Amino acid sequence: MTALMIVHIVICILLIIVILLQASSGMDLGSAFGGSGSSESFFGSKGSSSFFIKLTSVLAAIFMILTILMTTLPATKKKSVVEDIKTTTGTTSPVAPQDQPKNSKK
Repeated sequence: MTALMIVHIVICILLIIVILLQASSGMDLGSAFGGSGSSESFFGSKGSSSFFIKLTSVLAAIFMILTILMTTLPATKKKSVVEDIKTTTGTTSPVAPQDQPKNSKK
């Protein structure tokens, strides 16, 4: 379960980075970092849009699968809290108050 949690956190961070790196509709990735046209040579002739869209889709799918998997897999096989409270309170019995000796002086 700990390994799944670490992978889930890494996927979350990667998903955030990929979403923030996506260029807006009028802006190219290369121009976001001060260059012009550099994304076409690095990501191919279509540019970075299709690469980041595919990467975002894959990371989002992995994120959803991991979330469902971590929800359905129990962390530990433990009883509910209510059952635990019932067993601890059921074993103790109330103590009767002790009789106080009465003062004979009036």
